[in-house]
Amino acid sequence: MTAAPVPRPVVHADATSCAQGGRIRCRTAAGDGGPLTGRVVVTDVVAERTVLVAEVRGPVHDLEVPAAWPSSLYRASFHDHRPEVPRPERDAEHEVWFAVRAARPGGAPVLVSVPFPTWRAYHRAGEPGRSLYYSEQPARAARVPLAAPGGGPPPERWEEPLLRWLHRTGRPVEYCSGFDLDDGAELLAAYRVLVVNGHDEYWTAGMRDAVEGFVRRGGNLAVFAGNTAWWQFRLEDGGRTMVCHRDAATDPVAATDPSRTTVEWSSAPVDRPENAMTGVSFRRGAGAWGEGMAVMGRESYTVRFADHWVFEGTGLADGDAFARGALGYETDAAELDWSLGVPRATGRDGTPRSFAVLATADLGHWRAYGQGGWATMGVMRLGAGSVFNAATVNWGRALDDPAVARVTRNVLDRFSEPPAPRWHTVGPAPGLRALAACEGLLFAVAGDGTTLLHREPSEQNLPWTPCPPSPEGPDPRLRCLTAPREACHPVPLALLAVTEDDRLVHRAPVTGAAPWVDAGSVPRGTTALAMCDNTLFAVTGHDDTLHHRPAHLPGAAWTPLGPAGGATALAVLHARLHAVTPDGLLTRPPVLTRAPFAPFTPPLPAPSPGPLAPHAGRLLMATGDGHLLSHPGRTTTDPAREDG
Repeated sequence: MTAAPVPRPVVHADATSCAQGGRIRCRTAAGDGGPLTGRVVVTDVVAERTVLVAEVRGPVHDLEVPAAWPSSLYRASFHDHRPEVPRPERDAEHEVWFAVRAARPGGAPVLVSVPFPTWRAYHRAGEPGRSLYYSEQPARAARVPLAAPGGGPPPERWEEPLLRWLHRTGRPVEYCSGFDLDDGAELLAAYRVLVVNGHDEYWTAGMRDAVEGFVRRGGNLAVFAGNTAWWQFRLEDGGRTMVCHRDAATDPVAATDPSRTTVEWSSAPVDRPENAMTGVSFRRGAGAWGEGMAVMGRESYTVRFADHWVFEGTGLADGDAFARGALGYETDAAELDWSLGVPRATGRDGTPRSFAVLATADLGHWRAYGQGGWATMGVMRLGAGSVFNAATVNWGRALDDPAVARVTRNVLDRFSEPPAPRWHTVGPAPGLRALAACEGLLFAVAGDGTTLLHREPSEQNLPWTPCPPSPEGPDPRLRCLTAPREACHPVPLALLAVTEDDRLVHRAPVTGAAPWVDAGSVPRGTTALAMCDNTLFAVTGHDDTLHHRPAHLPGAAWTPLGPAGGATALAVLHARLHAVTPDGLLTRPPVLTRAPFAPFTPPLPAPSPGPLAPHAGRLLMATGDGHLLSHPGRTTTDPAREDG
């Protein structure tokens, strides 16, 4: 006689991850409430293969994870031995999803976080007392036990396309649960890159502290996701309960520890905008919900900075469309200023100044489907590390686009490498003769030798704007340009330049019209100039000699210091002279002895002979092929080679 069909089992799990060789303890019950007799099927979701089929008997079943199972995302499906009748509202509660962490973290450079907190938040959405959703329903739950049944991914499976692409392309990665990041500093320290993927909306303060600290110490964050870190939640009851009131007025912590109040990260009293970590925010982003999700397949990004390393090998040019279908169902964006014809993050919304806009999409028409806004793909520095953000939930489903796949590879390849200072493009530099930074602006002498140009010294590919000519007469033709780091009385903080007739001149560092004022002579044939510790240094190229004189004594004689090492440009960074030479970038202390220029360790190549300038701890160089490059300048020298 055939047994009567029963609903699928209901399973409670005590964790969302374990290490290789660990276990997940599950409390089970048959769908009719009785003890479960049946089987469990465990699938490696990423590799799409079954790894275990085992019998289940009784109210407790321990999923023992062999040490040989790869770090991955797994699904354990529990089934009754009797025929089952699925009930849609409970269909996922017979499954336990879990990540297997590496027993020894760091066997791969990349750690992929699975957004279990967001999955848990959305489970049973709209059911009073069962879910954090929907946000303004009076009967919504503010506390959800993590061991409650369900908590797997939503039907859209936003995360799986990227996870399977990583596996298919053979990239070595390891996995963790998003909950593991709450106290994750030690875990993260073993990796070069953290990948945030799909829809990762819910973060604790511990998660943010761990991830931001990881990046600031030199790690890298790759966000192939949207709506990232929108809500703050807390873990209570020893990490067993997820708490999110979504309202400061009902959260008791608001009065005692405001920074941990469970509201949007950008809202009071937390006031910690998520774009300080990610570069972008859903506040400026867009969303298409319900039937409106169909619009996702019609949208594309537009390239805004094709010369950036992120686009290397894609063949894309500024203005090209790519990543059709990647945008949605929610996107993130930064507040942008378009006044110069190139999008630039204003920073007023919390986006760091180092953020470079790589691609944009105007999704204002999504207002008809939910929330109108933008999508802003970009990259930024954060401390000693870097952050890339694709700024869309659906990025993984566009990986069949060769450009999307190449961008993803470029980001993961570069972020996975051991940290090493390197040059990267930050904009155009069309035929520049000289370069200097002063009072928060970057100045350059154009190829005609007389036109002074300016732009912000940002990571964005901004155009150069000419300064108006002096009203007092024709501007002199200039060979080289510099500026001191700070004023040295009586020398003002100003631009200093060498004219074609070997005169030293200075000018106020303003974008408006200003005269060049005579400040004395320079050695005949001076081709490079720098100032450090109230001392001027000059290179004469015809005899390869470095000279010096006190900056505050215009009538003082110049004194030769010795060979200049073939220098064609000078700059001062970290209280050291830096020189562009045929042997790369060389350096010496600003001592008034015959100390030679010495190479960096490891050697630092100069991409091409060109003008050099320091700004905010970085080196900027204009190359012969018209690119403005930036370098972090964090290098060392061999003291033995600097003995004078």
